[in-house]
Amino acid sequence: MGLPSIALGKAHISDFEEAIKREWITTNGLGGYASSTVLGINTRKYHGLLVAALKPPRNRHVCLAKLDDELVIEGRTCPLYANEFEDGLRPESSYPLESFSLSPLPQFVFLAGGVEIRKILFMLHGANVLIALYEILNRNRLEAQLRIYPAISCRHFHSVANKTTDKKRSLQESIYGMASVSVEGQNSAVTLIATEGTYTPCEMWLEKVYFREEFSRGESFLEDWYRPGFFELKLDEDNSKLAIFTAAGRIREETLKIVNCYLFSTETAWSLYELELKRRKNFLEKFHEEHSALDTGDWLDWLVLSTDLFVVKVLDNGEFRSVIAGYPWFEDWGRDTFISLPGLMLVTGRFDDARRTFLNFSKYSLNGLIPNLISDHYGKPMYNSVDAPLWYVNAVLQYLKYTGDFDFVKHHLWRDLKLIIDSFQDGTAFNIKVDDDGLLAHGSQLTWMDAVVDGKPATPRAWKAVEVQALWYNALRSLETLARHFNEVKEAEKFAGIAEKAKESFLEKFWNNEAGCLYDVLEEGDWGDPSIRPNQILAVSLDFTMLDWEKSWRVVEAVYRKLWTPYGLRTLTSDDPRYVGVYRGDRRSRDAAYHNGTVWPWLLGPFTTAFIKVSGYSAPMRNYAFSNFLMPLFTGQVYNAGLGAISEIFDGDPPHNPGGCIAQAWSTAEPLRAYVEDVLLIRPKFERAVLGF
Repeated sequence: MGLPSIALGKAHISDFEEAIKREWITTNGLGGYASSTVLGINTRKYHGLLVAALKPPRNRHVCLAKLDDELVIEGRTCPLYANEFEDGLRPESSYPLESFSLSPLPQFVFLAGGVEIRKILFMLHGANVLIALYEILNRNRLEAQLRIYPAISCRHFHSVANKTTDKKRSLQESIYGMASVSVEGQNSAVTLIATEGTYTPCEMWLEKVYFREEFSRGESFLEDWYRPGFFELKLDEDNSKLAIFTAAGRIREETLKIVNCYLFSTETAWSLYELELKRRKNFLEKFHEEHSALDTGDWLDWLVLSTDLFVVKVLDNGEFRSVIAGYPWFEDWGRDTFISLPGLMLVTGRFDDARRTFLNFSKYSLNGLIPNLISDHYGKPMYNSVDAPLWYVNAVLQYLKYTGDFDFVKHHLWRDLKLIIDSFQDGTAFNIKVDDDGLLAHGSQLTWMDAVVDGKPATPRAWKAVEVQALWYNALRSLETLARHFNEVKEAEKFAGIAEKAKESFLEKFWNNEAGCLYDVLEEGDWGDPSIRPNQILAVSLDFTMLDWEKSWRVVEAVYRKLWTPYGLRTLTSDDPRYVGVYRGDRRSRDAAYHNGTVWPWLLGPFTTAFIKVSGYSAPMRNYAFSNFLMPLFTGQVYNAGLGAISEIFDGDPPHNPGGCIAQAWSTAEPLRAYVEDVLLIRPKFERAVLGF
């Protein structure tokens, strides 16, 4: 089995305005990444060739922004790069990029004056290390040199560097007898080593580099890059090879410790590249061996490989795991982690990673709450979410369906699971408390639709949101199931009693007879909000549902008719006066659209599950769901925007342009899970034993 490839030739990259929108990303399993556009021009402050997670998976710093290459042929300089400034691209000379490919790692091919240069970029898995491989063909034996100019930022990835305030100090040194340079910033350091050639110090600043995407988003969009000097390789042979090894840490001494882990040579660098390809190939082969009925098209391989982007190590008093919600700017979010966990880890057989993820978040459990997010800056947990703990419970249930590992749950998670229910009953932070009717009440902006505009909720959903009730009931029935398995009869009866009360109230208060579906939220006083939103689909898709078949089908039909698009579900019907069909502009404009019309692909997971579920899992309906709900996303979007991945969101209005993060965990995980479990009917091994039905 080979690895998938996305190849863009001259015809694709010659259209600058289209090519500049296509981005790539590769990660290191620590939260660090390398990312840019297919033209090699950074358009975001988050772009960089070495964005290192200095306290994995957090404290991410853009250490190496770029490697700008130029070819000197018989005294004539030919830049192989361009950077964008407010007045245009510089250098202004023609940019000799012949092709770009992601196969599955980024590769650039340049052709200038009869000399061909192939440049491959990859990260070492488990290390804050970027390696750039160069292979140069100089068949005519022209007098030529390749020069490589590192552009250094050394700043937190949410900020931008300024030459006046962000001082840099560089030190030229010899490591392993090879040319190298170290640069220290205020909070991070980077060391670069060339396996061949020489290094020449030549300090300068590239001032006011322009990030067009940040400008359009109303964010900081100008940055100063520090160039300490350049590496140079004389091209005396027909075929020359070179590797640039880049490592980053919090201080220079820490960086040098990373460097000392590797005895570098050009041959070693190419061997490490082959090992990384083999790691990815083995991951794919394992998936296909366990899912032999699957189509082996490139789109599926890209989906499977992209799941590996998001699962990261947490090196904090032990080796835990977490999920980066989206690249390039999201942290690890509790809600996103546990919505994504089945598709990222269970469908792909990463059961040990799932266990380590549960343990990671359980150590943050506080008063029945699971962190909404853990900040990148300080590693501080924030608990402003009512549904993150409920998604946590659901993920545990899914884990049991795949593994049957009740012992792990009993000894490591059971206490925290019960604490969630007890804390919600007694009342916990953010006005989260079970009401007299058995439904779960909560404060404002605690659901996934949490955007704020001018200090006010863009999507007000305080008191009793529909998906929160669905998750609450699902959690109660899940714990009832566990309690019976653990022979805790009284606990099981307690959970069952609360669930029955919640169900009775839900059916009485949430059904909207006029619309033939569910209210989106009960406002205080239990007044139903009739807005047609996709949240109600969870009342059908979850394992334990309060709805009968007829009501379930009517919910699916309403969502399909009112909210479905080829790339996901709209967050509000297009005929609603609050609908915003385009996600663009500054933060205020984007937040106003975020959950008021914007399309979210992750919702295709529960929607597909619900549609097939109410259709009785018949083969025609499974095929229909695959062709209409999943294939447009799978085959259309892994080749656009963030290549090889699925974007966070899409415009509500056609042609549904992608937006937000270029690679989002739940955008990949939930549609992939639904494809495997529901379309292909490859059900979890222990599902019947766990659920009892």
